[in-house]
Amino acid sequence: MKKKFNRETKIGLVTLVGLFLLYFGLNYLKGVDVFKPTNHYFVRFQSISELQKSAPVYVDGFKVGLVNSVNYDYETNKGIIIEIALEKDMRIKTGTYVKITTGLTTGASLNLVLNRESATYYTPGDTLKGTNPAGLMDVVSAEIMPKVENLLPKLDSILNGLQLIVNHPALIKSFDYIETTTANLAHSSAQLNTVMSRDLPQIVSNLNAISSDFSEVSSQLKSIDYQATMRTVDDAVKNIDRMTERMNSKDNSMGLLLNDTQLYENLNSTAFNASELMLDLKKNPKRYVHFSIW
Repeated sequence: MKKKFNRETKIGLVTLVGLFLLYFGLNYLKGVDVFKPTNHYFVRFQSISELQKSAPVYVDGFKVGLVNSVNYDYETNKGIIIEIALEKDMRIKTGTYVKITTGLTTGASLNLVLNRESATYYTPGDTLKGTNPAGLMDVVSAEIMPKVENLLPKLDSILNGLQLIVNHPALIKSFDYIETTTANLAHSSAQLNTVMSRDLPQIVSNLNAISSDFSEVSSQLKSIDYQATMRTVDDAVKNIDRMTERMNSKDNSMGLLLNDTQLYENLNSTAFNASELMLDLKKNPKRYVHFSIW
């Protein structure tokens, strides 16, 4: 005979299975393996920043556990106690401490800084030392603010120098000159545009006419018989050479006149005697002219 479960028993079994699945599912989502044995330790911090329950615990970048609980120490009011669950094989040497690391997108996590020189180990349930990294404001106060304070006198000197430069009359005059120069450039540009639109077409037309004239002259030069012209010039040069040769020779009148010094001296003497005769004629006309009256 089959044994039947009543309705209440079935409901109880379903509830137990549901609770087990819910617990297992929640821990699975948190990254907790409920079937894997762990050791529990405690870490005391003064502040935990953004650290939450189920945050990972790393050693050299490798995940070895999770944050099991986060509780404030109400008895002493001296910080926060973190319970961490580490893998069973993860043994921690004495002198190891825990620090909080905050990522930009991953949130806060714990990192075990192992003391590899120690020969003794913590036992599960011991409390480890926790250290808080310097916050952003602490870094600003400790490192940036002193540098800013050192820069303030220099910035004040720079601002005073800039104020003197800005208020200097020469700078104001320079701006006036720049404004005047800009206005002159604008006026010159307008005049240039006027010249370009009014005179440039005429200039281009004249250049085209000159180019056509050069083309016509070039065509006329091409039609000239240079060989005949050179022969004519060569004949003229030869005639000049012959004329020069005859002028240097004494077998003609022109050659004698140019090359015979005796003829030159005779002509010179004759001219001199004629000049003397004319002078004597002027002085003593009666010697050469006689009048007789019958």
